[in-house]
Amino acid sequence: MSEETIQYVDGEIEGVEIRYLKTFSDKRGWLIEVFRHDELAQDRWPVMTYISSTLPGVARGPHEHVDQTDGFAFIGPSDFKLYLWDTRKESPTFGRRFVEVLGESRPAAVWIPPGVVHAYRNVGDNPGLVLNAPNRLYAGEGKKEPIDEIRHEDADPPRFIMD
Repeated sequence: MSEETIQYVDGEIEGVEIRYLKTFSDKRGWLIEVFRHDELAQDRWPVMTYISSTLPGVARGPHEHVDQTDGFAFIGPSDFKLYLWDTRKESPTFGRRFVEVLGESRPAAVWIPPGVVHAYRNVGDNPGLVLNAPNRLYAGEGKKEPIDEIRHEDADPPRFIMD
């Protein structure tokens, strides 16, 4: 069966880790711990961090990585609908899709292993921030290596549907 003909079934995906984050608030504002070395497997420790802003109604992805694990934090403002598709033929959850709304209403950190296609859409009314702390450098040391990203955004027909 080719990936183009997979009929995805909703469910959890092996190797994806979701941690719902606690917000500590006081008169100064709030604080959220995104990750700690003592709570995260060493092979998922970040080597860089970046923040992106996504406008309401706009999607990023779908794409996947060959070697990289992404460590996203959806903390607001705004909410995001996260989509994951397991395309790893050796995975016990091959052919599953996972969808959940995360962000301002439900802060969470999500670690997405290599081979899991992922995308998210801002489903809120405000521009939203997403932090990513991957375990590989973008374009390698000194930005001199090939980029570890397989993009599916422009596939025609689309292989990964965000409903």
